[in-house]
Amino acid sequence: MGTIELVEISGIILVALLGLLAAGVWIGISLLICGFIAMLFMPGIPIGAVLATNSWSNGASWSLAALPLFVWMGEILFRTKLSEEMFRGLAPWLGWLPGRLMHVNVLGCGLFGSISGSSAATTAMIAKIALPELKKRGYDEMVSLGSLAGAGTLGILIPPSITMVVYAVAANVSIIQIFLAGFLPSLIVMVLYCGYIAVWSLLNPDKTPPAPPKMTFKEKLKESANLIPVTLLIILVFATLLLGWATATECAAWGVLGSLGIAAWSRSLTWKSFWDSVMGATRLTCMIMLILTGAGFMSIAMGYTGIPNALAAWVDSFNLSPFALIAVLTVMYILLGAALDGLSMIVLTTVVVLPMIQQAGFDLVWFGIFLVLIVEMAEVSPPVGFNLFVLQTMSGRDSLTVAKASLPFFFLLVATVAIITVFPDIVMVLPRMAFPG
Repeated sequence: MGTIELVEISGIILVALLGLLAAGVWIGISLLICGFIAMLFMPGIPIGAVLATNSWSNGASWSLAALPLFVWMGEILFRTKLSEEMFRGLAPWLGWLPGRLMHVNVLGCGLFGSISGSSAATTAMIAKIALPELKKRGYDEMVSLGSLAGAGTLGILIPPSITMVVYAVAANVSIIQIFLAGFLPSLIVMVLYCGYIAVWSLLNPDKTPPAPPKMTFKEKLKESANLIPVTLLIILVFATLLLGWATATECAAWGVLGSLGIAAWSRSLTWKSFWDSVMGATRLTCMIMLILTGAGFMSIAMGYTGIPNALAAWVDSFNLSPFALIAVLTVMYILLGAALDGLSMIVLTTVVVLPMIQQAGFDLVWFGIFLVLIVEMAEVSPPVGFNLFVLQTMSGRDSLTVAKASLPFFFLLVATVAIITVFPDIVMVLPRMAFPG
């Protein structure tokens, strides 16, 4: 098939996809339809058999079994008072920092994100607890909203992460390696966020309320006892993973069991909260599975047409340096993030982008973290940023106000992408230590 024909087919598929998305058709269905359109240009291929085989192979993936379990674990914690106790445990130790309780937004999102795996759930839970408290104590609303929008994205960067699992399955890389690779970049993001809050507070002392009454060390320890259940759950999940006692899927099962046990022990587990968590996890998992099935079918259809290889060869013909390629992809994903959610960005683009990345010499594990950081930017980019929607609902402010508040944290994510691009070992050091050679 000639280059002109491939360009025409690509244009038809792109127009069809954009038209379907603009018409409000579900993303998974849109991908299936576009895959069917691509197959029509390749006569002689049994479309029904390919679709059936692809749907079964995607759904029967053992690696993907971790997805509904991590989703369920986050739903359980979202619907119990464990996360509220976590906030109370962090607050007493931050009074000495410039910005004081606003740092709880970052640390709370980091802690809850490590057991949630969802950006929206992390943002909603911490915002539900933090926004009323910060407003009551006189903290600046714009910085409070911005730090919550930015820090909420840690839910998909700090393992375990639903987005990481989806990427690992789409790129056929180790889920455990992706999880390990996310630790240090997430620490960098948290340091940058806290640093910005501290500097802003020093430059705007009139907008920072006076320090709260001092607590004795014993009183601080008493309040921090609220951190024990969540800390034990984190240790349970990651100890079994890092010590090799369990796979990523088995760790997810331990996480669900641990969250149920702690919720029952704290008497916050009711039949209603249990059933709501099951149904919430079911809805989200079904949505993701439909998207993955559609993306998998479209990937196979695109492979038959030869478009991905032709596109990779076209990009390669420009002889872009690795840094130039990453810069181009960063701009492309930021633009996509203004129109698509994070999971859709991953499943829509991996089939085309991964061959370019491999050809440029980048590790697919490293690229997974790069992509997660870009998805984090999409979460705080109007008009489709999920975190903006969450905070808009919870604060009563419009999405543009929340987007303006989150802008500094968006640029801090851009700075993190630059750091891991210049120093890729930050991402790869833990996976290489755990899996030498």
